[in-house]
Amino acid sequence: MKIVVAGGFGVGKTTFVGSVSEITPLSTDALMTSASEGIDDLSLLPGKSDTTVALDFGRRTFPGAVLMIFGTPGQDRFWFMWDELTEGAIVAVVLADTRRLDDSFPAIDYFERRGTPFLVAVNEFPDAHEYSPDEVHAALALPAHVPVMLCDARLPSSATTVLVRAMDLAIEHARTFQPSIQGALT
Repeated sequence: MKIVVAGGFGVGKTTFVGSVSEITPLSTDALMTSASEGIDDLSLLPGKSDTTVALDFGRRTFPGAVLMIFGTPGQDRFWFMWDELTEGAIVAVVLADTRRLDDSFPAIDYFERRGTPFLVAVNEFPDAHEYSPDEVHAALALPAHVPVMLCDARLPSSATTVLVRAMDLAIEHARTFQPSIQGALT
């Protein structure tokens, strides 16, 4: 089963995929060059020196389910790849950073338009103000059925909790909207 991890530039998608993957993840990170100056806002990401230019890929096995986890690139100049990366996904995780919450809207809008069930996982950066899931839910004006969770993408246990909730969401969605695929998810 395919899960997509999406979100804005520098929110921790590569870290999340690497944290939950049981295999050495495939990463297409490239060194940031002067060509990104004035395009990529690094003001809140002073230590960032590389960026995903295509995708991240990991795998995680749970009893009865093998998850193929695809991370999308965050910069809008690479969004042309999202359609291919999300094709066939049963659920998405939108990673968010409360220091740059506006960067979450393109991913949220994308999955709403596609009709892909998704949840928002707030990656709690050490220097970010802490907000409750309800506060983030309200700030993003999310529909009631979209869950918001807090996580630390660096911690496998935290990121795995997000994956498990995403799978639950996919099962709920299948039962409600697509009974014909319910058997594949339960």
